[in-house]
Amino acid sequence: MVNVDTKQTLETKTEQLSIINQFSSSLLQLDTLDELFTYVTTQVINRLGFVDCVIFLVNNATSTLIQAASMGVESERSTYQTKRQVIHFSEGITGFVASTGQAVMLGDVSQDSRYIADERPAQSELCVPLIYKDRVLGVIDCEHPTKNYFTDSHLEILTTVAHLLSAKINQVNTVDNLQKTVTQLNEAQKLENSLLQIANLTYKANDLDTFFEALHLIINSLLPADNFFIALYDKQVDILDLVYIVEEGMKTHAHQKISKQQLKDTASYYLLVTEQSLLLSKDDFIQHVEKSHFNMVGRQAESWLGVPFKVNERHSGVIVVQSYDQQLHYNEHDNALLTYVSRQISMAIDRQLARQELEHRALHDELTGLANRSLLIERIKHAILRLSRAKKGTSHALLYLDFDRFKSINDALGHEVGDHFLIKICQLIKHTIRSTDTFSRLGGDEFAIFMENITHRNQVNEALKRIQVALENPINIDGHLLQASTSIGVAYSESADDKAYRLLQQADAAMYEAKSSGRGQVRFFNNIMRKKLKNHADIENDLQHAIEHNEFELYYQPIFTIASGEVIGFEALVRWHHPVKGFVSPGDFIPIAEKTGQIINLDLYLLDLAAQQISQWHQQGRRFLKVTVNVSSRHFASLDFVAQIHAIYNKYQLPLGSLCLEITESGLIENLELATQIIEGLSPLKVKLCLDDFGTGYSALGYLHQLPIHILKIDKSFIDHLKTATNPLVDAILSLALSLNLRVVAEGIETPEQLAILQTTQCNYGQGFLKSKPVPAKDAILLIDPPYKKPSR
Repeated sequence: MVNVDTKQTLETKTEQLSIINQFSSSLLQLDTLDELFTYVTTQVINRLGFVDCVIFLVNNATSTLIQAASMGVESERSTYQTKRQVIHFSEGITGFVASTGQAVMLGDVSQDSRYIADERPAQSELCVPLIYKDRVLGVIDCEHPTKNYFTDSHLEILTTVAHLLSAKINQVNTVDNLQKTVTQLNEAQKLENSLLQIANLTYKANDLDTFFEALHLIINSLLPADNFFIALYDKQVDILDLVYIVEEGMKTHAHQKISKQQLKDTASYYLLVTEQSLLLSKDDFIQHVEKSHFNMVGRQAESWLGVPFKVNERHSGVIVVQSYDQQLHYNEHDNALLTYVSRQISMAIDRQLARQELEHRALHDELTGLANRSLLIERIKHAILRLSRAKKGTSHALLYLDFDRFKSINDALGHEVGDHFLIKICQLIKHTIRSTDTFSRLGGDEFAIFMENITHRNQVNEALKRIQVALENPINIDGHLLQASTSIGVAYSESADDKAYRLLQQADAAMYEAKSSGRGQVRFFNNIMRKKLKNHADIENDLQHAIEHNEFELYYQPIFTIASGEVIGFEALVRWHHPVKGFVSPGDFIPIAEKTGQIINLDLYLLDLAAQQISQWHQQGRRFLKVTVNVSSRHFASLDFVAQIHAIYNKYQLPLGSLCLEITESGLIENLELATQIIEGLSPLKVKLCLDDFGTGYSALGYLHQLPIHILKIDKSFIDHLKTATNPLVDAILSLALSLNLRVVAEGIETPEQLAILQTTQCNYGQGFLKSKPVPAKDAILLIDPPYKKPSR
């Protein structure tokens, strides 16, 4: 006779096997995750008598469980629903099971602090993990309103079902991934072929219209593009040109240009400004319109996809596809595809525009569109040659223009405002000149107007008056009211023997005379200027000869402590003993050397002289002294300067810190990053950087915290005003230096009263005639202590 318990156990096992067998066979026939999850949750409730069953899947990236399916028996009071769709690994029984991979069966959830109540609180809970090859995929969670409802049999069945479901999930995911891979490979191959076609178009198309038409055919094979356009934006003229348009599959041949007034209201301009692609449904588009991002232009599209692209500094563009079909909507894949294609379009357009603009760019200024220096010189040359056939009294005039205060506007308001300012001034001036005149930009804020075939000098005077009138009113540039004015130099060419470069030099010289006379002045080239030009040319020719024949000598002016008067170093000042002209003032040849670039070789020569003198004093046993040498800011544009200073130190075995470099505020460095690298490259030699003439410029304050400047020199013009008390500007400079931990040298101390006033301040050092004028090295050494002698042993 079979024992009752044994019989019941067998029946239970049989039931378990039946349930598991049915699960196993049914799972084999299901192909999607939704079908799997619906079947499992339904069968768990129906076959096992549970009141609910929820399947969560793991999101490893966020360490959370995401509800994938749920099923429950409706109660008399409410329909079944779960409260939490997302559960963190650190939360509840389900989070514990997901994080540990261990099943949990609770007979009384009130005794477990991990339990989190759902919409319908339970008394007992059974939760098993979904595990495949030691990786937790998710959990199956079941709850019941009765305590101790779940049994070991339930646990065994649900664990087995979880094992079967995990294997099936992996199988479905594997198949899905394979299918996606095949699809992606096919799409990738199609995309690759399309991109190769576009790349070929880039090089083969002879004009943009042909390129755009062929390009549209390729894009249309990748995504629906029956309503499609490409627009190019020209930043200089602020106009959007629709260079290629297809509507309802039909190409529109005429270009459509959107004016400045309409441009700001378009979605295309919004793309250009934000530099982000836009994928918009009908409702999305309306929302942007309501937010005043752009206006509704034309027919409302069901789906709108636009991608911006940049061609070059002047040109950018947009490529747009639209759908008016309620069943056809673009997606992120289309967005990514069009974005990728837009890069190819950008390169193609860039090449095509480069071809079209090659000749124009070679002869014109990119910012203003005016003739450049090369074109101006060519026209001057040809015009001068024609003078041999012209009527008597015919001449040409060159007006050399330099816009006043342009650099300060650039520095204060930025280059964009400065560029717009230049463009506007050029537009105003262009309306004042004849159609036969050549208006040219020479560089920066320097321009020229070449007036051919002048029969009376009054024609030039009238042109000058028209320019003056055109610039007399302030100009609104990007919200800034700016006053334009220009210094103008005028030179004439009257003979076929004249040279273009000489006419340019003469007008340039006259312009500098005008500029030195104040703003908005005009000067005509004359004999006095001709003598200056001759002298300039002579000095330029003699400079290199002077370096090679040792015509330069350094004089030394002592730098001393304000408190005690002790000499702590010298400033080396160059003197030129010309074999014919005698003494040539640095004010005459330094600006010329700076302008011609000869200053580089001259500075290196003077640095070598100073180093040689330091070495001699050091060998004589003189106490350690610093020598400051003035150098051009041009040196701070190349890392070669670091190697050159190191070479000088090595050549003369100089004590560290014995050389100090001095630059003027007016010649401050443009490339701060490179200049900082250079100064830091000199730091092993303990080379200090001194800023001369501080307070006379307008831009040095910005450099003090950006460049590793060590010493400030207060300009002599401030010291001259020290009569009976300190100067507020001197006090301000000293306070600024103290806050920045900079040493200060006061230049131009000539009276005991000035020294006495400075001794009441925090000024560190002084320099001036009160102590000594600049003197030769043999006299300078007498101003310091006698040579140090080593004690005998």
